[in-house]
Amino acid sequence: MSDARLIATSASNAAVSMLRCAVIGGGAWGTAIADRLARNGHDTLLWARESDVVESVNTQHENKRFLAGAQLGHTLRATDDMRTALTGADVIIYAAPSHVLRPVVAAGRGMIAANAVLSVATKGIERDTLKLMTEVVESEAPGFPVVALSGPSFAAEVAAGQPTAIVSACANLEAAHRIQHACSSPAFRVYTTDDVIGVELGGALKNIMAVATGILDGLGLGYNPRAALITRGLAEMTRLGVALGARGETFAGLAGLGDLVLTCTGALSRNRAVGVAIGQGQTLEQALAGKESVAEGVVNAPSAKALADRTGVDMPIVESMHRILFDGQAPREAIVELMGRELRSERD
Repeated sequence: MSDARLIATSASNAAVSMLRCAVIGGGAWGTAIADRLARNGHDTLLWARESDVVESVNTQHENKRFLAGAQLGHTLRATDDMRTALTGADVIIYAAPSHVLRPVVAAGRGMIAANAVLSVATKGIERDTLKLMTEVVESEAPGFPVVALSGPSFAAEVAAGQPTAIVSACANLEAAHRIQHACSSPAFRVYTTDDVIGVELGGALKNIMAVATGILDGLGLGYNPRAALITRGLAEMTRLGVALGARGETFAGLAGLGDLVLTCTGALSRNRAVGVAIGQGQTLEQALAGKESVAEGVVNAPSAKALADRTGVDMPIVESMHRILFDGQAPREAIVELMGRELRSERD
């Protein structure tokens, strides 16, 4: 049965009236979310800065630049006008890259309807302020509930209707439930939690671990080191999260372990691909050259290191990644240093 027929069959289960939805950010993930909302029957507008993205979505029902090959729902529309996208929207989901999220939100803050629920699907830690993405949105558009949307979800697979499960996180559970019901379909299951910090840090830090895992693969190393890195990476993520007020169990869930495993092992992971190129001998500049999409693991490595330094949390993998990416340390030298650290209990 097709995804569209599955949705129609279970429409009675959704219990959600049609909403006016705006997705701000026309990259692969923003496009996949907008497509899901449109296929769920919501009146959805995708805002994209790139005129070619707007044209291809509107005329060919495809985002040829960022999500080529994925056929989008015919009711999905795109615009490059922020006011058109935001006016009257009940739900606004921001999916712009982390380093430009703040100005994107600021550009439209006076156009947001008073009763709107805001959500952010961007994963990251802002460089200068070390704020999480929900905090960035809250600071630029105060007075609205802001929901973090995160979890293991390659955009191409979501657009193809493959079964996917993610998390909607907000201290305001009514807002979290609104995003949950707006996005959910038989092929796209959304859970809720109030642990925003845990969900956001899981989504941001796993990208750094994915670059690290790619480096191991690029070096030609095997499954043992990959398993060790993913597991110890999860321990680092959890330590930092708990120190900042998150619940440890969140990192064992979809937004933590689930997203970590997907991004570290999946062939569609752009962060892992950058790591593979570096492991094979390319410089960071060479590994990033010509790529349309942002490798958030590279963008967020300095932020993660600064956050660890500020909180006094030991994050040796993050520190090693920072040295490899920005200080020119050879990957094999970093591995020797990590393996030579003082012996300790696994739970320390």
